Amino acid sequence: MNQEFYKIFLIAGLYFCFISPQLVTAESLTIAVASNFADTAKHLVEKFEANSGHDVQLITGSSGRFFAQISNGAPFDIFLSADREKPIALVEAGFARSESRFTYAIGRLALWSRDEMLVSGDASVLQTDKFKRIAIANPRLAPYGIAASEVLNKYGLYDEIRARLVQGENIAQAYQFVFTGNAELGFVALSQVMEGRTLISGSAWIIPEELHRPIRQDAVILAHGMGGSAAEAFMNFMKTPESRAVIASYGYGVEGL
Repeated sequence: MNQEFYKIFLIAGLYFCFISPQLVTAESLTIAVASNFADTAKHLVEKFEANSGHDVQLITGSSGRFFAQISNGAPFDIFLSADREKPIALVEAGFARSESRFTYAIGRLALWSRDEMLVSGDASVLQTDKFKRIAIANPRLAPYGIAASEVLNKYGLYDEIRARLVQGENIAQAYQFVFTGNAELGFVALSQVMEGRTLISGSAWIIPEELHRPIRQDAVILAHGMGGSAAEAFMNFMKTPESRAVIASYGYGVEGL
């Protein structure tokens, strides 16, 4: 074996010793994520994939739909819900691992319009005839819809504006109704209309948290998932200061979590 060949052999050996273990142990994850958290999740997944070598597929939709699908054996590895009740119920039914459940974000609700003059930073527009349609996520399927209903009931306005309500299956559809002009205003997730601490467009009322029950969003590893160590790695990544800073930048509460 000449000296040049020996160098090539040594370099190749070092490559397989130090590089291939990450490739060999790389796994694939499928994560069911509530629609309100979709953009935040994409940001987090990009960072996670870059640092871990694992591959992640995100499926977005309403928490209610995901709960039904998981209960019927849908092959997800992790569920990022828009509430805490559904992950708890999945744990109790044996569909999720109890020790894995934790609150990853506190959701915030906003009343938003693309019209810069329509919402004046409070609830006053709800008591006017300045709108024909107001969008809301379906309270039977979406935690943000439940919160919006609680706000309307606090002001005694639910029955009064019921005929003007347009319901989306989830908070993403409620947002689309307003964005496309099919509703003049709507209850949306703050993360959909804020970038950092700045409103992206239009006008909004950031709804005080005391007007509805906290929107505690829980994550859980599913019992029949195939994610293995990658699922645990992602959950640990979600708890890091770096991830929580990203989550907070999208308008979610993370203090005390």
